[in-house]
Amino acid sequence: MGAANQDSSDSLDPIPPRPANVEGTTAGQDGAQGRNVVRVGTRASALARLQTGIVLDKLRPLHPDLEFQVVTVTTHGDAHQSAPLAGMGLGVFVKEIEQQLLDGRLDMAVHSLKDMPTLLPEGLALSSLLPREDPRDVLVNRFSSTLEGLPEGARIGTSSPRRQSQLLSQRPDLQVVPIRGNVETRLRKAEGEECDGAILAAAGLLRLGLEGRVAEYLSPQRFVPPPGQGILAVETRADDERMGGILRAIDHAPTRYAATAERAFLERLGGGCQVPVGAYAQSVGDLMNLTVFLGTTDGNQTFSVKVRGLTRSPHQLAADAHLALVERGGGRLLDEAEI
Repeated sequence: MGAANQDSSDSLDPIPPRPANVEGTTAGQDGAQGRNVVRVGTRASALARLQTGIVLDKLRPLHPDLEFQVVTVTTHGDAHQSAPLAGMGLGVFVKEIEQQLLDGRLDMAVHSLKDMPTLLPEGLALSSLLPREDPRDVLVNRFSSTLEGLPEGARIGTSSPRRQSQLLSQRPDLQVVPIRGNVETRLRKAEGEECDGAILAAAGLLRLGLEGRVAEYLSPQRFVPPPGQGILAVETRADDERMGGILRAIDHAPTRYAATAERAFLERLGGGCQVPVGAYAQSVGDLMNLTVFLGTTDGNQTFSVKVRGLTRSPHQLAADAHLALVERGGGRLLDEAEI
């Protein structure tokens, strides 16, 4: 698993420049209504549609002349709910949406950033990243217990190798049960239908108003999230200055710096790295802390380091974290993954 090519620039990931006259441009014409139409792609789940609504609630007051039409797309990951995610490859929740963007059937698409590979298809760009929701993982379970207080042998559901690795490293007596499905489905399974509990992203529960189901918020230092967790990303065609300009107004620079550091670290491991990995960046004034994690799925070997650097140098921070993790011993896991 060789390191991916790394952009040497320490600037933010590029977004399309604002055109001179955003308000005078159009995404498409609705002949019957005579209004400018922007076609917005998203997955069909309740959470995906709600997240799209969050984006559109920010855009509509800024562009009352535009009509935003939501188009739901079934992705490969959605269509094959019984298949294990680990064997499905990269971008299983975004590829079909991205193809419709490239084909011109969509003008923009809303994604959970953690679902997106570090390398975008040629011709596409991340035009806006919204302020981050809570990045932590959470534990839900039928005992209303903390992780430490779970009974021995409790069955905890997750299909994430990263979550499995960190869970077993802290509680090797627990049983990990692979579960998939939308948030509501996994919550139901965690009530004893298939397991005793589950680990999910806090952001999804909070956006759906289900925070009352959380038994414990897991510290991002002890239970390092994946790159981009809690961040909504809006993707467009890279040459569409019209859409880039519209979306630039809602781009959140602190979130973009953090996301750039996290994704740059993952890219250094190789964008398709299948080793359990986490990365979480948080700014403190002009400085940024980046905590990264690498481990084996059985939790027997785990490596975690925290580095600090300039917020405006996210690529350098990612490089420092990668070097520190390798020096700590994590390089052996990467070498073994290449064999």
